[in-house]
Amino acid sequence: MTAAGDPAAALPLSAIRHWVFDMDGTLTVAVHDFERIKRELAIPVQDDILTHLAGLPAAEATAKHAWLLAHERALAAEAQPAPGAVALVRALQEAGCQLGILTRNVRGLAQITLQAIGLGDVFAEQDIIGRDEAEPKPSPAGLQYFVQRWQVDPAQVVMVGDYRFDLECGRAAGTRTLLVNAPDNPWPGMACWHLADCRAVLAHCQR
Repeated sequence: MTAAGDPAAALPLSAIRHWVFDMDGTLTVAVHDFERIKRELAIPVQDDILTHLAGLPAAEATAKHAWLLAHERALAAEAQPAPGAVALVRALQEAGCQLGILTRNVRGLAQITLQAIGLGDVFAEQDIIGRDEAEPKPSPAGLQYFVQRWQVDPAQVVMVGDYRFDLECGRAAGTRTLLVNAPDNPWPGMACWHLADCRAVLAHCQR
């Protein structure tokens, strides 16, 4: 389904040739226990993890980032593809679409994750942007990188994700937004398209 009255949804999803995907919870089955991470790192429950860490003294931030990286590495190695994710990405690849990853994780772990789910050969290193390459979502910086790299109008790009940060990032960058794996759509009006999962996205594009 699409967001009612949203002019951005007027362009058919099947016409989009430039796709940027969130990683965890979008192309993979969501396994991050953010409440546990916040407990382990003594982060207030209402705070965003990366924003909180960025405001800490250098030594404390370094130690907590090291814990977070080790935790994320273990999850990356065991990642499982979300329903339909591999088929969708492969179909877009075969159709000649330009594909990117924009994650709040680090690039190296994104590459491990992609290998684990069977998509390690799809994304060039420079088309995987993590928290060290650009200010993390919801900042539009990562999407702006892709717009410049691909030399396209932002309206020809779609940001695919499962969380409000993905949608806020896309809105701020002027791209289309596609929400998946969020059955109840807690952020109405922010997504140009809202589909159940990557299987539904592929079916929608093939209609």
